[in-house]
Amino acid sequence: MVNPTASGRPRGVHLVGSVPLADSEAVFREVSARVGDRLRRLPDGETGIRTNWIQWQFPLLLEVPEFEMADEPAGPFGARLQLRRGVTDEDIAFSELGYQAAAVESYGVFSRLKRDGVIGEHVRFQVCLPTPLAVIHVRFIPRDQEAVELAYERRLLEELDGMLDVIPREELAIQWDTAVEFAILEGLVRSFIGDPETEIVERLVRLADHVPPGVETGFHLCYGDVEHQHFIEPVDTSRLVAIANGVCTDAGRSVDWMHMPVPRDRSDDSYYAPLTDLRLQDQTELYLGLVHLTDGVDGTNERIAAAQRVVPEFGVATECGFGRRPAESIPALLDVHASVADPA
Repeated sequence: MVNPTASGRPRGVHLVGSVPLADSEAVFREVSARVGDRLRRLPDGETGIRTNWIQWQFPLLLEVPEFEMADEPAGPFGARLQLRRGVTDEDIAFSELGYQAAAVESYGVFSRLKRDGVIGEHVRFQVCLPTPLAVIHVRFIPRDQEAVELAYERRLLEELDGMLDVIPREELAIQWDTAVEFAILEGLVRSFIGDPETEIVERLVRLADHVPPGVETGFHLCYGDVEHQHFIEPVDTSRLVAIANGVCTDAGRSVDWMHMPVPRDRSDDSYYAPLTDLRLQDQTELYLGLVHLTDGVDGTNERIAAAQRVVPEFGVATECGFGRRPAESIPALLDVHASVADPA
């Protein structure tokens, strides 16, 4: 885990992904100036069309000839697709998903700014990828989800492999954004999965194990962020702990970090109590998403104190990415991180 500092404050800051600034260079410069010494990894902000997580994938999915608009009512996330009659997962031919192209373009900027001393020498380039399960649950009808998941996973992992043709392994960190899985675990989303906890862990382990040696990988565990609201407020950290423990136990490689959300109003001991059962790998850094701009440094420190009564070693983060926030709020939010955490 992240070792505590002599001051007793958390060590290090983790950015989940999206930062709504003009472009990747603006993100790299602003973040580095305000919290650069507290970061081990730096995402490109998922700017432009990527700012709203996986929603930008829908137009790309519409272009796949094996898919058509569903003849069923829209789901909880909007319009959905289905497979054309007679199509199997082996027939599906995705073109570019866009993740490889975005990563390669942003890494060029990252590399230049690192050479110029804007980005710290120790900082890795962080690429945030959705789990295939999330994409297909949002955009496909239930009967076709299993088949499409297999095909989408193959293409996404091909794009991850393609990143390594340009980005050195020692410079790269892959984050798996894990959100819809918790809607499934909480019984909010109809799923083809029969044993959710077991099968979700199996999928996350498969994704982690695909990341080659030398490349870091970690997980952003999430309860959603629509208008700064979770799809359901977690009662406590028990489901988060169960998934984290399962992945860290079964993965055939190192899990470099695990991020968990903390709702703003949870400075009570009961929310953090399940963290006593957390069994991360020795090297896994824990980041708690307890930074909230609305109550600033004081409220964040209250949540830090509550967490430290259970788990003394962790870094800080927000619950989710910054992408749904006004751009003008980002400097103040980064400054809260810097005020409550010591350098990494």
